[in-house]
Amino acid sequence: MAAHSLSKLPAFVSAFNPNQTTKPESCSLPLTTTLKPTSLQNLWLGTNSLGVRAQLPKLRPFSSTICLSLPTAIKERVSSNEEVPKWSSRAIKSFAMGELEARKLKYPTTGTEAILMGILIEGTTLASKFLRANGVTLFKVREETIKLLGKADMYFFSPEHPALTDEAQRVLDWAVDKKIKSGGGGEITTSHLLLGIWYEVDSPGHKIMASLGFNEEKVKELESLISEPGFIDG
Repeated sequence: MAAHSLSKLPAFVSAFNPNQTTKPESCSLPLTTTLKPTSLQNLWLGTNSLGVRAQLPKLRPFSSTICLSLPTAIKERVSSNEEVPKWSSRAIKSFAMGELEARKLKYPTTGTEAILMGILIEGTTLASKFLRANGVTLFKVREETIKLLGKADMYFFSPEHPALTDEAQRVLDWAVDKKIKSGGGGEITTSHLLLGIWYEVDSPGHKIMASLGFNEEKVKELESLISEPGFIDG
């Protein structure tokens, strides 16, 4: 049986002599050719058997740009000797996370609901902790957003920076105005953003917060916290 199997081997294998130092004449390809690195590589390694590198599709890198401020129209209403307060880094990050959430949901604009989700996604500020302590979580807000605004077209791709809705723009302006009127210096925080969303009563963000049990009593509690002397938040 073994002899029968060996008889079927190629001639150059069966006629191999271990003492022979040269390649058998019946071998069709030189040994150096069969062991070339290019011949061992395949499409999984980025080249084919001919040594030609496979052309992979060029993918556009996904990015979300975070600026050093937020778009407001307050500067036109501030006197020349009055300085516009700056946004805290965590407020800017929350806004950027809101933009990103709007893109993930494939919405064409960044609304108050997206800013609300951005505050929760950032997760380290008093505003986000206060929301979670009162039962307002990211999962619930996202669920209520889809119920209120519906699902976007699955084939639609949001722009890198979805435009602000009118309500969202008023929230940013309200936050800056509130900080200017309160005086005392410091930065505009996510708490100002959250209060701005609440006071924009016709906005999706306000409606979602109200549907999840947020009310005027909790707003007053948050306002008292941020008005305490020496309060610092992001």
